[in-house]
Parts: sequence; structure tokens; C-alpha cells
Amino acid sequence: MEITYTMEQLPQTAAGFWKMAPGANVIAFHGAMGSGKTTLIHALCDARQVKDVVGSPTFSIINEYFFADGEQTKKIFHIDLYRLRDAEEAVQAGVEDCLYSDHICLIEWPEKIAELLPSDTLHVFVEAINQRTRKLRIGDN
Repeated sequence: MEITYTMEQLPQTAAGFWKMAPGANVIAFHGAMGSGKTTLIHALCDARQVKDVVGSPTFSIINEYFFADGEQTKKIFHIDLYRLRDAEEAVQAGVEDCLYSDHICLIEWPEKIAELLPSDTLHVFVEAINQRTRKLRIGDN
């Protein structure tokens, strides 16, 4: 499935994304530097009404955000693997624990830990068409 959207359409795109992937817990975001992965993840968190400050975890590796789902409080892990060298560093940073928890994991630069990803990981490919437009492809490679 492919979706092309502008920055102005991002809130609606994010809300629609959650409807298309209601049961996805581990979501891997692929794309070049500057393609809009972090911006999309921020919008996805906004769509889930995350109250925490959402930012890039480039230096912290993992950020935790909380949102209400009915009567329950649920957690989103935002994981940015850009600075890591390999899967071993990711394991040491606690990434594997996040992947196999019952929480939502939104992962940037997932190719660095391909061997650690659960088999039901949803892969999302983000491509910059121009400065204001992005293309989102959901599915395998």
C-alpha cells in the first residue's frame, strides 16, 4: 500500500495509519536521512494523544511515551538506531527487551538490527518526493 501526503495532511495520514495497522506492535521505519521518519513518528504519537514531549532519541537511543487507550495507559517506545554500530550494541542498550514487550515500538534505522526484529514486524518506507511531500509505502521491502 502506498500513500502520498503533504506536511499539511500529516495529521490525517497518521490517524489513518493507525486504522490500517491496528494490531502492529513493532513498526520499522526505513528511509534516507531527512526523509521524514521522525516527523511521521511524531505525528503518529500525536494521533495516539501522547502527552509526553516527543523528540528524536538519536542520543538516548530509546524514548518512552505514554497514551491512554480506554481505561488503560499504554506505552510507545521510540527507538533510533542511527548511532549504533550493530545488533550487539542494540541488545546492550535494551532494544531487544522493547521489541519483545507488549508495547508499541517505532524504530528508525531498523536495518541495523534486522536479525533481532520479530517476524511480524510491519515495515514502512518513507521517501521524500520534494520539500513538502512524502510517499509512504507499507509492506515488505
